[in-house]
Amino acid sequence: MDQTVTLLAGLHSEHPDGPRLVMSGNFSAPTPVLEAALPQMPRVRLHALNAQRGLPMHDGVVPETTFVGPGYRRHPRLSYVPCRLSMVPRLYHGPLRPDAVLLHTTPPRDGKVSLGLEVNVLPGAIEAARHSGAPVIAMTNPRMPWTFGDAEISLDDIDALVEVDTPLATHDPITPGADAQQIGARVAAEVRDGSTLQAGIGEVPDATIGILTERHSLRVWTEMFSDGVLSLERSGALDRGVPIVTSFIFGSQELYDWVHDNPRIMMTRTEVTNAPAKIAKQPRMTSINTALQVDLLDQANASRIGARIFSGFGGQTDFTVGASHSQGGRAFMALRSWHPKADVSTIVPLVDEPVTSFQHSAVVTEQGLAWVWGRDERTQARNLIEQAAHPDVREELWEEAAAMGLA
Repeated sequence: MDQTVTLLAGLHSEHPDGPRLVMSGNFSAPTPVLEAALPQMPRVRLHALNAQRGLPMHDGVVPETTFVGPGYRRHPRLSYVPCRLSMVPRLYHGPLRPDAVLLHTTPPRDGKVSLGLEVNVLPGAIEAARHSGAPVIAMTNPRMPWTFGDAEISLDDIDALVEVDTPLATHDPITPGADAQQIGARVAAEVRDGSTLQAGIGEVPDATIGILTERHSLRVWTEMFSDGVLSLERSGALDRGVPIVTSFIFGSQELYDWVHDNPRIMMTRTEVTNAPAKIAKQPRMTSINTALQVDLLDQANASRIGARIFSGFGGQTDFTVGASHSQGGRAFMALRSWHPKADVSTIVPLVDEPVTSFQHSAVVTEQGLAWVWGRDERTQARNLIEQAAHPDVREELWEEAAAMGLA
C-alpha cells in the first residue's frame, strides 16, 4: 500500500484542480486505497461513474463524473461532464485523459485479473492510460466475483497491485411500493416471450422485472442488472442458450455469489453494451427507463432538477434509440404520475430542463399506459393527459395543451 500511496501522491498535472484519477465506480469503489492515498494528494480530480456515498473526500478533491451518483450529488465542487455513456471512453483519449487509473479487481489468475462487478468505461480508461504512459493500479480483493468477457484484464496492462480483503458494497432488494407495482404490471403486460430486456436503475424497473417470471425465452442485454435477473434465471424465464450481457452489476451478496465464475454472465465494455447499433440487433429489444418529468411532446428529463444536475444521460438515450430501431422493439418510459417528494405532477406541459430522451414507444404511470410513438402530436398529448397524467392536473394540462396548439 505504501508504494501505491507514494505513486499516487507523486502524480503531476498542469490542470489547476490537480491530476485526474479515474477509478472504479458504482458499488466497486476502491475505498481502502482512497482512504490511504487521498490525504496525501492536496489536489486531485476524482473521476468515477455513479459514485456512492462514503468516499473519503477532502477540500482539495474535485468530484468529476459523466453520471452523478449519490456520493457526488449536490457537491459544491462537482464537475459534471455531459456525455452519453456509450461515448464516455472517447473522452479518456481526449479532454478527460487520465493521469492514473485505480481499479477494484479480483486477485490474479492465469496472468489476468477480473474487473468483477464493474467493467463499464474502465477498459477505455485503461487503454488511454497505456497509450499515455499513465499508471494503472489494481486493488485486488478475494471477495470480488470473477466475471468474464471484457472484465478480464492482462497483468501486462497493470503497473501495481495492492492486496486487500474487504467486504463488497451490497444493495439488498427492496419491495416496490404499490404505485411501482402498478406501473411494473402495466409494462410487463406488454413484454412478449422472446423479448430482450434492458431495465434502468430504480424501483419501477425493478418492479417490472419482478413480474416477468412467467415469461419464456427472455434475453438480457442491459447496461446493468441487479437481483431481478437472478429471479428470472431461477424461474426459467430466460433463454439459457444466450449469454446475459451487461456492463456492471450491483445487488445482494447472493447475486454476487451467483455471478462468480458464471459463464452465463458476459461482461462487456460500454462501447459494446450501449452501442445503439448493437442494441438494435437484439430481438424485440425492450428498454424500460424512468425520468423526473415527461412533457406533452414526449420529451423526458431524467437529468436535472431546477437546473441543478441530478444524474445525467447515462444509458437512457442509447437504449431508447437502440430499442426503437430493433425489430419488434419498444422503448418504455415508466414513472409515477406524481412526484412524492416534490409534490408535483411528473407529466408537464413542456420540460424546462435539458431533454434526456424522446420518441418513446409509450409512457407508463400508475394511471395507465399512453402510446405515443407513431401518433400525431395532438394524439400524443391527449393520450398522455388522459392515460398517464394524475387526475388532479388534467384540466390544467388541457389548458396548456390548447395554448401550445395541441388540443
